[in-house]
Amino acid sequence: MQIDLIHFTPWASLAGGALIGLSAGLLILLGARIAGIAGIIGGLVQGVADRQWRYLFVLGILLSPLVWQLFAPLPALQMVSNPLGLVIAGLLVGIGTRYANGCTSGHGICGLSRFSVRSLAAVLSFMSAGFATVFVIKHVL
Repeated sequence: MQIDLIHFTPWASLAGGALIGLSAGLLILLGARIAGIAGIIGGLVQGVADRQWRYLFVLGILLSPLVWQLFAPLPALQMVSNPLGLVIAGLLVGIGTRYANGCTSGHGICGLSRFSVRSLAAVLSFMSAGFATVFVIKHVL
């Protein structure tokens, strides 16, 4: 196995992870809310009463690439699937999010940090499914 040193970005990854952890921690400490993107956007779509913080959170996600550009160039966008594959993948993620009662960010970041057994089961499930999918696509098909 070789490490792709061109795309190996440990410091940027560490900074991104720290910022995600900080934002999730601040949201739970200051707002008593879980930073699960599916739940945040679901609340906007369903029209719940506490929408202001949800809009601000989504705005922060959308504006973050602009802030990143102040420090470094954005990585090149690369599509390695056809449009049908992307639609199928999106639908499967959406279905999995509904079955798991939360998304990867809610379970993987916030749920695991709260020692949630349900989140551990969800993370093990979606990571295993992801590993299996990559293996099949890259080595079997």
